[in-house]
Amino acid sequence: MSWSQAIARSVDVVTPDLIEVRRELHAFPELSWHEERTTDLVATWMDKAGISYERFEGTGLMAEIGPDGGPIVALRADLDGLPVLDTSQDPWKSSIPGVSHSCGHDVHIAALLGASVALAEAHAEKPLPVRVRLIFQPAEEVMPGGALKVLAAGALRGVSRIFALHCDPSLDVGHVGLREGPITGASDHIHVQLVGRGGHTSRPHLTEDLTYALGSLLTQLPAVLSRRFDPRAGASMVWGQIHSGNAANVIPSTGELSGTLRMLDAAAWHQAEHLVRGLISDIIEPFGVSADVTYTRGVPPVVNDFNATEIMRRAVTQAVGPGGVASTAQSLGGEDFAWYVEAVPGAMGRLGIRTPDGPTYDLHQGNLRVDERAIAIGAKVLATAAVS
Repeated sequence: MSWSQAIARSVDVVTPDLIEVRRELHAFPELSWHEERTTDLVATWMDKAGISYERFEGTGLMAEIGPDGGPIVALRADLDGLPVLDTSQDPWKSSIPGVSHSCGHDVHIAALLGASVALAEAHAEKPLPVRVRLIFQPAEEVMPGGALKVLAAGALRGVSRIFALHCDPSLDVGHVGLREGPITGASDHIHVQLVGRGGHTSRPHLTEDLTYALGSLLTQLPAVLSRRFDPRAGASMVWGQIHSGNAANVIPSTGELSGTLRMLDAAAWHQAEHLVRGLISDIIEPFGVSADVTYTRGVPPVVNDFNATEIMRRAVTQAVGPGGVASTAQSLGGEDFAWYVEAVPGAMGRLGIRTPDGPTYDLHQGNLRVDERAIAIGAKVLATAAVS
């Protein structure tokens, strides 16, 4: 019996339990850095499967299966939910007000648990060809991501490659989207507070007209960035928040803007902060106001390694069949799996969760629905990729 056959057999047996654990996770989501109950649940599964593990400080854990020595392959799932109200009507809808697994991390956890059980059972029958490290990571949803803490704890020590899956509600269940090279985008947060001499709107010449300066920054920074970045970088500067003043006839002395800068290119991302800070200074200089800029670097793009992508392609073919592989485009969404693949070769695939001919949902929305057949597929793909 091949590794993929042994894995499929184990996953098929445990699938009802995986669906139940996914529903339990969905009913009790936890925000970033607070995944205590979720970590305990994962630890319980590790105990039952006889898999040794160690907890990270705070939340999350790391486990290992396989022979000592030789190559180590890592598999990763993320644990946290989002501060989004669950608006579904499923019996297992979130019981935590204002918190939900609206990015599908409950599916990621269940799939890796299934892969863990399958690998442990396969290893009990015949030693695995590699040692497999299972990373259950906290705080993917906050920048710059819990991956950095996990890396600092040595999660990739000795690892030769790493794999992960992310739910894709635009892709039918039974398919996994793969792409060599960048598959996600970089994402940074920008907050600018302007300070200047305010006054009466009848005497703007005696002020530094902060609101006008704020409006100029609002429109000019995105425009100028579009001419300073290589168009192939796919940079997108979008403001999400603006505030200034409290009365129509008063020029305020403070105001603020917040937004995100996203891009497709890693090289451009490494230059972005320096460029943005310089442009903000240049734009506001004529007005005489000063700026306090908080630039929060988020994550670089996830760049899928060629060889790792091919391994995952073969794993999908073995787990689902030749028609299971789908092409996928790069997105501007950020994912802290990028920090792992900056350190070692790896690949992330997009796990289809849409019911064929059913509605298309979106991530980070409270009405997200999942075709739970995707859990077993994810488990088989991850486990097969690890031993391929």
